[in-house]
Amino acid sequence: MKKETQLLFETTFGQYLTISEEAYQFLHAHFVELSYAPREIVVEGGGPAKFFYLVLDGVQAIYLIDSKGEKVVLGFSFAGNVSGVYDAFLSGKSSSLFLESITASKMIGITRLNYLKLFELFPEFHQWRTHFIEGILFGRLSREVEIMTLSAKERFDAFVSRCPEELHQIPQKYLASYLNMKPETFSRLRAMRD
Repeated sequence: MKKETQLLFETTFGQYLTISEEAYQFLHAHFVELSYAPREIVVEGGGPAKFFYLVLDGVQAIYLIDSKGEKVVLGFSFAGNVSGVYDAFLSGKSSSLFLESITASKMIGITRLNYLKLFELFPEFHQWRTHFIEGILFGRLSREVEIMTLSAKERFDAFVSRCPEELHQIPQKYLASYLNMKPETFSRLRAMRD
C-alpha cells in the first residue's frame, strides 16, 4: 500500500505544498485502507461521515434522497480524487447525503480527529485546504451554470468530454440524475453517441 498511497499523497497534496518527511510519516500512519463492494453504502444519510477519503480505485456517487424517494446525484469521485461527505465530516454532524460505491472501490481514509491533528501539526496543509475548498466552490458554480444554461445534449456532451470512460462505469439512472435529465433522454443521447 505504501507506494500507491505515497503517489496519491503527492498528487493530492504535493502540488500545493512541500510535504516534509514527518508529514509523510503522519499521513502513512493515519490513513487506513478501506474497501467497498459495488453498490455498498459508504456514508448513510442520517449517519456519521467517519472518514475523509482519497480514492485509489473505483467510482463513488454522492446523492440525496428527494421528497419522492428518488436519488438526486450531486457528483462522482474517481481514482485519484478525494471523496466523502465533507461538510458532515468536518462538522461531526449527521450527514444529509449518501455516498455509495458504484464500482468496487479501494480508498484510504483518515478520521476527523486525525484530519484536524494533521493541520495542527503541519500548518502548511492549510494551503492545500484553501485550494481544495476553492475547487469545490468553483466546480459547484460551474455545474450550476451548466444546469441552468445548457441544453440536455450540451450537458451530456460536456460530461462525456470530461469523463469519457466513466460513462460506461456509472449506471445510466445515476448519470441522468446528475445531468438533470430524464433517463429516456439520457438513453437517447447515449445511443446517438455510440
